[in-house]
Amino acid sequence: MRVGIGYDLHPLVEGRPLVLGGVKVPFGRGLRGHSDADVLTHAVIDALLGAAALGTIGQRFPDTEPRWKDVSSLVLLDETMLEIEAAGWRVGNVDAVITAEAPRLQPHLGEIARTLAPHLKVTPERVGVKASSPEGVGALGRGEGIAAQAVALLEGGA
Repeated sequence: MRVGIGYDLHPLVEGRPLVLGGVKVPFGRGLRGHSDADVLTHAVIDALLGAAALGTIGQRFPDTEPRWKDVSSLVLLDETMLEIEAAGWRVGNVDAVITAEAPRLQPHLGEIARTLAPHLKVTPERVGVKASSPEGVGALGRGEGIAAQAVALLEGGA
């Protein structure tokens, strides 16, 4: 077994949809980034890559590559899973937390876990997704961005 950790942070901007874990969350602003800027899926990808010692999301999907422009991060997760499986690993579970002052994410957490699970090739019960408020502290507390952290357990290995 191997464990990996991932983290991502993106600023909130006008004119973009807010996508978290592949789910469009109703909100007046979205996250700025080269792809869809899905911080949760990016953190999960980095956790998976870290556990398998396969590099980072920035190495695998650089923001200088035109084919990743505005792509769904679920596509990036699918590509990552191909590499994980080719290295002989399978996902045991993923646990993640999203940190955001707004919007309130509790109503969306189940849908997010159910959306990520098939891409991770696990049941939704193996995907933990939580939300935390920074309680007004710092840039996240001022609503300037959203962050996510994830831990992934891989089993198997080549």
